[in-house]
Amino acid sequence: MDLSALTIFRAVVRENGVTRAAAKLNRVQSNVTTRIRQLEETLGTDLFIRDGRRLVLTPAGETLLPYAERLLALAEEARHAVSENRPQGRLRLGTMESTAASRLPRVLAAYHQRWPQVTLELATGVTRALIESVRTFEVDAAVMARPIEPDALPAEQFEFVPVFEEELTLVTPRGQHPATATNLTLVAFEHGCAYRSYAMRWYEQQGIRPARVLELGSYHAIVACVAAGAGVAVAPRSVLELARLDDEVDLHPMGELGRVDALLVWRKGHVSAALNAMRDLLVPMK
Repeated sequence: MDLSALTIFRAVVRENGVTRAAAKLNRVQSNVTTRIRQLEETLGTDLFIRDGRRLVLTPAGETLLPYAERLLALAEEARHAVSENRPQGRLRLGTMESTAASRLPRVLAAYHQRWPQVTLELATGVTRALIESVRTFEVDAAVMARPIEPDALPAEQFEFVPVFEEELTLVTPRGQHPATATNLTLVAFEHGCAYRSYAMRWYEQQGIRPARVLELGSYHAIVACVAAGAGVAVAPRSVLELARLDDEVDLHPMGELGRVDALLVWRKGHVSAALNAMRDLLVPMK
């Protein structure tokens, strides 16, 4: 069982099949199929079963996956450890959409100029999904809002450092106060978005419970719906001002609850020169 076989196994799982995994790895499909079969022969058990056109992990495959993730992460860490502590290789960074739009462009440009030998890969998601991506080694680190739940980043699994503070605002149609709306609709990202949780907590403190949540996938769509009268939203002031999305709506402060740290989070003990270089660029933003 070698690292190359584990890399192929992980890719088939992540890409939901051989065809996309082969394209991701720049291999022919027959090679991927052969390597999976060889890995199964080595382990003496099937790792996948076919369900129509889909490949589904067997119980043995489910057991192997977290071990494969850890072994591949350790191999990457070892490569960095023997490379004279200079950033190189690949750095997979997760981030929220708001951060990718407003905070990271200059940081990523500076990083690329300083360390062009590092291949940067960026993935966006809500906070809960980013935590899971770090936990399963799908990304090396992620920039995310501090979760409102105090136990969301257990110390035995994660390390983190604050990198900047975001000011959240409640966004309403012109002339409307966020606490006076009746039959309230909250317009927000999907469940797992930390900013959505802070908005729900704010309304809880006002003794109000939104009647429903309208889930959308971008701040442009969210603000457009609010401007049209569809509901009330929560968004970082920096994103609204940068994209000039605050012209057709009113912004309302959330007090101390709206001052939220963004954290750089990584798996405990899994650091690299490439990640340290990114942390050095981000921390001065605090």
